[in-house]
Amino acid sequence: MNLPKNEHSVFSIAVIVAALGYFVDIYDLLLFSITRVPSLKSINLTDAQILTEGESIIMWQMGGLLIGGIIWGIMGDKKGRLSVLFGSIILYSLANIANGFIQTADQFKIVRFIAGIGLAGELGAGITLVSELTPKHKRGIATSLVAGIGLTGAVVAFIMKENFDWRTCYFIGGGLGLALLLLRISVFESGMYHEVKKLDVDRGNFFMLFNTRERLRKYVCSILLGLPTWFVIGVLVTFSSEFGKQMGIREKIDPGKAVMYAYAAISVGDILIGFISQWFRSRKKALYLFYFITAVFILLFFTIQWNGSANQMYWICAGMGFGTGFWAIFVTMGAEQFGTNIRATAATTIPNMVRGMLTVMILPLFKLFRGMTDYVTGGWITALVIMVITVVAAVLTDETFHKDLNYVEE
Repeated sequence: MNLPKNEHSVFSIAVIVAALGYFVDIYDLLLFSITRVPSLKSINLTDAQILTEGESIIMWQMGGLLIGGIIWGIMGDKKGRLSVLFGSIILYSLANIANGFIQTADQFKIVRFIAGIGLAGELGAGITLVSELTPKHKRGIATSLVAGIGLTGAVVAFIMKENFDWRTCYFIGGGLGLALLLLRISVFESGMYHEVKKLDVDRGNFFMLFNTRERLRKYVCSILLGLPTWFVIGVLVTFSSEFGKQMGIREKIDPGKAVMYAYAAISVGDILIGFISQWFRSRKKALYLFYFITAVFILLFFTIQWNGSANQMYWICAGMGFGTGFWAIFVTMGAEQFGTNIRATAATTIPNMVRGMLTVMILPLFKLFRGMTDYVTGGWITALVIMVITVVAAVLTDETFHKDLNYVEE
């Protein structure tokens, strides 16, 4: 069933506000990875506990993202895209302010879990809204601008960490989120969503993603497309200092700086991939190119860094980051796979399922393989498994470059 079109420019207020929202989202999402060592040291954890509790806190945050993705996705289709953009930013902003007051690792886990729930709604709702307001021949560029600008939040988070106490960094993140609420008042709801509200169709039914073989295939493949990003960020970059020690790098490696390098490059990649997919006139061809770049730099990560330098580690993290700068196109493809009545549910849950995969799949695989071998060998075996799964999923995924979005699922 087709719906009337609603077309806006790639530089509309919706694109700008969605980009700024994702900027605050990424700032808050990556702040723990950037401040992990100093923040956990300040609550008197040992070096061994900083590793184990650090992994645990990340898993709690990712668990919140997983649950929040489902909640906000359903709400986006039932109550509107803007309701999610308002509700999610209020929750994660207040959680980040609370984060500035924690005193124990257990408190860290609880607050990051709540923040994760809030953070889960931002990108999917923003990408859905922008996709529905932008003509199909400009969708890839518009969503890439949202992600590319937004991802610079990680760079700002590192700058804040270098200049302020870690608790102040969380207060800043919460304040930025609350300030952004004022800008969101000027954004209008998607016309496609208003039209689908008038129809007698099921909206925001999470289980519709699974009740036909075709939709199940699309949904699972859409999730698997994004695995390399969170393997690179959640394992190789976040624990770059641990990998450096195992590889004989004598200089101290700052994981926060590694995250900053990676996300600065991801931001560049995310902007470029929109134009590249436009040039190829294909989402999938652009994805394959960036998968190849990711694989090359992962190979360099595990082969040329033995007895290397901290600076070399940072630049390889940047290379891997650029390669994984397909986040915008991957989420856009997820939104484009489904009709308007379940599009927010799909687009919001897909990236958060990927983030959740760090908890339920990627980190457990890494722990399994490193337990069977050693830290570095476990890392490259996990990388190989992740890349094979992702490429197979990409082959099985539908091309969506030319797809109209003015339809519903029945």
